[in-house]
Amino acid sequence: MRRSAIFLLLLTSAAVADDWRLDYGGHSKLRLTGQVYPSRSVFRDVIGEEAIDGGLSLRLKFGAGTGRWSVDADYQLLVLHGDGIELGSSAPPGSELFFTTLPSDDRRLFDLTHVIDEGGKDATLHRLDRLTVGYTGRKTVLRFGRQALSWGNGLFYSPMDLVNPFDPAAIDTEYKTGDDLLYLQYLRDSGDDVQGAWVVRRELASGDVESGEATVAFKYHGNRGEFEYDVLVAEHYDDEVLGIGGGISIGGAIWRGDLVATHTDNDTAIQLVTNLSYSWIWKGRNMSGAIEYFYNGFGVSVDNYDLLSVSNDPDLFARLQRGELFSIGRHYLAGSIIVEVTPLWTVTPTVLTNVSDPSALLQLVTNYSLSDNMALLASLNLPFGPKGSEFGGIDAATPDRYLAGGAGLFAQIAWYF
Repeated sequence: MRRSAIFLLLLTSAAVADDWRLDYGGHSKLRLTGQVYPSRSVFRDVIGEEAIDGGLSLRLKFGAGTGRWSVDADYQLLVLHGDGIELGSSAPPGSELFFTTLPSDDRRLFDLTHVIDEGGKDATLHRLDRLTVGYTGRKTVLRFGRQALSWGNGLFYSPMDLVNPFDPAAIDTEYKTGDDLLYLQYLRDSGDDVQGAWVVRRELASGDVESGEATVAFKYHGNRGEFEYDVLVAEHYDDEVLGIGGGISIGGAIWRGDLVATHTDNDTAIQLVTNLSYSWIWKGRNMSGAIEYFYNGFGVSVDNYDLLSVSNDPDLFARLQRGELFSIGRHYLAGSIIVEVTPLWTVTPTVLTNVSDPSALLQLVTNYSLSDNMALLASLNLPFGPKGSEFGGIDAATPDRYLAGGAGLFAQIAWYF
């Protein structure tokens, strides 16, 4: 793995201390997905009426520490087989924005991902998804290396989460993909804290570290009674970002929201997310629900979407490519209800709606604890909407063809150790 030897040396050389605290564990996940493609989908033209994919993932977690210093590392092994691998290499240019591709470290400071084998319907790779050196003081936290960063108050959509946010339609959200960054936190006597992050990246074409690819961000988190607030100041890929957000309890419910303004070379875009969540008991069962509105100022303003209009919008297209935005429209409503059928089994219907098309994605997710260290996660995904809409399928570059997917199934068994 190139560009990582120096960093690995720094980690291993620290192991001379005699009083290391050790922590280790991990999990393996066996996943199966199925996807049906409508008759006029370009994906159906490439691989047929349906796509079946399977995958095995292994994550090994290691942590060690001495005094205020710590080292953490997560190793991943991915073995994948199916039509989705073949689709990723043969789909029309630009359509890769609409399905998951293999993990890559081309933009990251350290190359900690290695593809062992890839061809046809098969791919095998391994990587380090976490690799950090950390210091925890009485009021300060400092970490350097590959790690995850999550900011903001969005439940489905997260405009304040600038670094690797989750796709709102993601089923397994146990681990966010890590990035190479320097993280710091300072805790004030009042309980407020200041967090900072410097994400170093490489330019895709040259592979060189470029300041214009970096993210430098600071967030102040404060408390005033029951009201919590955040103030964000950042420079993200040379764009200036300002954000405010917060949350407060209202009659037993929690109201949260974020307002983010991004000044680019082309325009100033506003993003707004606001949500309300509430928990209750119904017929002896624990229930919790949430509803959220998201305004995406980077989105296309027309109601009929096509690949050309998306790719010709530089601010929108760049964020879709970088995996920090997953919505091509402007107005969205999302909602979910978690039903605890039994203490070991939950069912969660979720809907993501583009209210301008209109179109929607309905997900029925179930999570069942098979034992103390095994869990089943499954989902039925149903997109709705007319052709030319976001979830119904946007117009492709060829006549009478759409970037569209039909009903999909997801099933995963996880074993923790």
